[in-house]
Amino acid sequence: MEKIYSIMKHIINVLMAFCLAAMALFVFGNVVLRYFFDSGITWSEEMSRYLFVYLVFFGAIAALKDNEHLGVDILVRRLPLTLRRIVYVISNGIVLYTLYLLGQGSWKMTILSGDTHAPATGLPFSFVYVVGVITSACMAIILIVNIIRVIIDKDSIHKLSRTVESEEEIIDHHVPAETQSTETVTKLDQHQLRAAEGADRS
Repeated sequence: MEKIYSIMKHIINVLMAFCLAAMALFVFGNVVLRYFFDSGITWSEEMSRYLFVYLVFFGAIAALKDNEHLGVDILVRRLPLTLRRIVYVISNGIVLYTLYLLGQGSWKMTILSGDTHAPATGLPFSFVYVVGVITSACMAIILIVNIIRVIIDKDSIHKLSRTVESEEEIIDHHVPAETQSTETVTKLDQHQLRAAEGADRS
């Protein structure tokens, strides 16, 4: 299962990198063409918007996989282990139903907009709406696997129920431990220096 997760995460990261790189290339290239060659790519702005939509939805999948969506677990942390597992299953069941609605609505829009094309790129609008189907399916798989893990292994709830309460925690999660230790030591040194200066003045 971890191998499948790793492959999925790698594919999503590659797709996100591609979307971001293509967006930057289209926008920057169009600016250069306009200012220096009095020309431009007519479909670059429209394509960049579509790629941004894909980037956001792929990012939501990656954040769910790493359990990095913002949340508040003040109440959950105070619950007994068994009750915490029950709450986790119920809450993720509600999210699964929400993903079902998202996937169903996105699929209907994909079918309905198949004959409608974008003005600049000529792409069917179903190209935009289908990302909702992909996202809901991938996120549903992740949630189902997590629910099964919680039911089978009671200790896995400690890792899966951990939530991120601020963007700073997400940044700290990706910063290497050595860097965090260095920053902590630097802050302590600065605090000691201020304390020493205050003692000298007094």
